[in-house]
Amino acid sequence: MKKILFLLVVALVCATKVSAQSTKVADKELIGSWIMESMQWKGEKKVVCGKASGYTQFKYYGPDGEYACAQIYLTKEGNVVIAPHEYGTYTFKNGVYSEMGRPAVKADEMKLIDKTTFHGKWKERSDVWKKVNMPDKLVRYIVDRCRLGNGVPDDMQKQMKQTMFK
Repeated sequence: MKKILFLLVVALVCATKVSAQSTKVADKELIGSWIMESMQWKGEKKVVCGKASGYTQFKYYGPDGEYACAQIYLTKEGNVVIAPHEYGTYTFKNGVYSEMGRPAVKADEMKLIDKTTFHGKWKERSDVWKKVNMPDKLVRYIVDRCRLGNGVPDDMQKQMKQTMFK
């Protein structure tokens, strides 16, 4: 009887482990707004993003493949500064991720952990991202800022380069 009970417990533990390992987060869970929670450069101390550091990043993944990324700073005076980084497209299918038409990254460089967390890797930095509920108006504002880039039209870009960066 003890032997049967032991075997049942072992079988249950093994089944639980297999079930936990096979739990896969659906690719569609990436859709939405994400804020960087922390970042850590290789060999350095982890930086917790937010109010204490005055820095975070924002990423948006639209259901139609729209992608936006911005750096967000909080100044000493308490003002928020948005520094648009990228705007374009992304793909995420069967756990394979690519953004801005770049080659797909390795699975350990972008991994959806659960419905509200993903881990990313950029160069020698490891990031933790959290999904956030944000008002649609705010999301669209940041995404539009990214779409517009730094806000300097191409003709002005050209003139500035010619006169200021000879």
